[in-house]
Amino acid sequence: MSGSQCCENPPALSSSCGSSGSVLELGGLKAYATGPSDSKLAILLISDVFGFEAPNLRKLADKVAAAGFYVVVPDFFYGDPYSPSNSEKPLPVWIQSHGTDKGFEDAKPVISALKNKGFSAIGAAGFCWGAKVVVELGKSDYIQAAVVLHPSLVTVDDIKELKAPIAILGAEVDRISPPELLKKFEEVLSSRAELNGYVKIFPGTSHGWTVRYNVEDETAVKRAEEAHQNMLDWFVEYVK
Repeated sequence: MSGSQCCENPPALSSSCGSSGSVLELGGLKAYATGPSDSKLAILLISDVFGFEAPNLRKLADKVAAAGFYVVVPDFFYGDPYSPSNSEKPLPVWIQSHGTDKGFEDAKPVISALKNKGFSAIGAAGFCWGAKVVVELGKSDYIQAAVVLHPSLVTVDDIKELKAPIAILGAEVDRISPPELLKKFEEVLSSRAELNGYVKIFPGTSHGWTVRYNVEDETAVKRAEEAHQNMLDWFVEYVK
């Protein structure tokens, strides 16, 4: 995750953001939850390093919920998201206590809790840091569908081991998962006839564009919304 493109355009965090949901505890983690709790279909959104209070992420959760899904955005960082202004914890130090392997372990009880509440199908989308967690979940039967958006830390071997159908949405300008790597992902997917999946590279976008866009920038909003719609279409198709 060096190159710190994952740390550009940090959001202004706000615990009040997200108009239609509430923060509750799920599987031992605090989580922003939104949408019809009597639905049988749940979506897990796994944040980038800036955590579950990012306003654009919560708005996106509300948007997915409006399509009929129960959406949860857990706080995998236990109230300690990465903060560029904290010189005590530069990214390499912060990541030591917030590894994606820990995120994967913490996601399992969240999924169990959703199943215990009666959700019969679960999809997961991950952004940057969260993408690796989603891919790990997608290697076994934890989730029915996966979407990764400007992934970091995901490898070609990860894609080879996937069981869950996956949509990979990448940026044209991305040092962390450059188009060359995404094309390798695509080659693996196309060689696996039993697994549904696709790769889409968004021209003119850079890492983080789906959640860390400037809401005043019309083009940026439009590009982010296109990716959001692709994500939602994937869930509608495979989480049912």
